[in-house]
Amino acid sequence: MLAAGGTGGHLFPAQALAEELVGRGFRVHLLTDERVRDYGKSFPAEQVHIVPSATISLSDPVRLPGRMWRLFSGYRRSRALIRTHAAAAVAGFGGYPSLPPLMAAAHLRVPCLVHEQNSVLGRANRLLATRVSSVATSFESVRSVPAAASGKVTLTGNPVRAVVKAVAASPYPALPDGGDIRLLVFGGSQGARVFSDMMPGVVAALPDDLKRRLVLTQQCRDEDMARTTEAYRTAGVRVELKPFFMDMPQRMADAHLVISRSGASTIAELGVVGRPAVLVPLPHALDNDQLRNAESFEAAGAGWLKPQNSIETQDFAGFLAGLLARPERLKEAADSALRHGKPDAARRLADLLQTILVR
Repeated sequence: MLAAGGTGGHLFPAQALAEELVGRGFRVHLLTDERVRDYGKSFPAEQVHIVPSATISLSDPVRLPGRMWRLFSGYRRSRALIRTHAAAAVAGFGGYPSLPPLMAAAHLRVPCLVHEQNSVLGRANRLLATRVSSVATSFESVRSVPAAASGKVTLTGNPVRAVVKAVAASPYPALPDGGDIRLLVFGGSQGARVFSDMMPGVVAALPDDLKRRLVLTQQCRDEDMARTTEAYRTAGVRVELKPFFMDMPQRMADAHLVISRSGASTIAELGVVGRPAVLVPLPHALDNDQLRNAESFEAAGAGWLKPQNSIETQDFAGFLAGLLARPERLKEAADSALRHGKPDAARRLADLLQTILVR
């Protein structure tokens, strides 16, 4: 059984592990929340079980009893599912929906592990770390691991889905003088609007010769589509805007440069495909996990960290113009991104899961 919060950042690595496990002959069940309808359509699970859960927040004491009851209800539901389906092991991928299943597995003495996608151990995984058999991590250095769990940590990397591995290590596209420059901009469900607000002005401020060469692909919310389309039309730039791209891994492989948030799955996919990126961390991410992810990617020479509150239109346009004028620098960063990536993370994580089965 795999347990994950119902967002792409948690479900995508869980899906990658599920693909690996199914290939090894395992039967997989997914325990998650209602958001799976948005992100879990291709998840290779025999069954998907919706488990009650809630975020623990001491800043809202009035709602705390109701939230604790939902977590307890999720615990009872998870305990019944683990027993009914005789789960051999349970792997959790963070988010509060993973908390009830992993607590139930630990109490039932079913082998279990948690996987942390970010460079900071998330709050749910922090609560679980001392109770599970193993803690799998995606980065060499991970903050906020409880001292009592430090001996359980194994670096596996962050698993990526088969659609990403299909374009792994794609050769960096040539960038000849005067040729098209392909720029990919995306921000996920929490981060697309800031790029719709910011990027048209930045692109408009680029030198005319760069604007003529630019081919822009950008994620854009439905409610922002009309104004963003008009802003790019005024700037005279070739652009394709959509709320969601089903072929995002291929778009990443086609790009000369990516501008994006720095969620864990984004960092993992950039590393596996091997593409340079300008990373703009989500300013209010819990525990500053996106900032730490971006710092790791930048330190590897694979990209450039730009805090959102420091971006000024003219300065950012000048920065991009300087990057796009140096194809050799972009190629070096692409190579560094590949060295930062771990394309075999799903295999490593499946191996670790099988290891705890026989302890």
